[in-house]
Amino acid sequence: MTLNEVAIGSLCKVTRLTGSGALKRRIMDMGITKGTEIKVVKIAPLGDPMELNVRGYDLSVRKNEAATVEVEPL
Repeated sequence: MTLNEVAIGSLCKVTRLTGSGALKRRIMDMGITKGTEIKVVKIAPLGDPMELNVRGYDLSVRKNEAATVEVEPL
């Protein structure tokens, strides 16, 4: 399952980053690394971006970026 498929209010744990290059580096710089717990707070009315709670702070990411993050539900 990827991060963009997680329901609002759900918790998940990052298992793998599938992106490459600058995109993968950007995701990692935002604190999304293997083993990180993420809560999906809300999704914008048109579906993009989505707001996440990562390591105690709120973060907005686009759906195409979230699709590169593989997660497992908690």
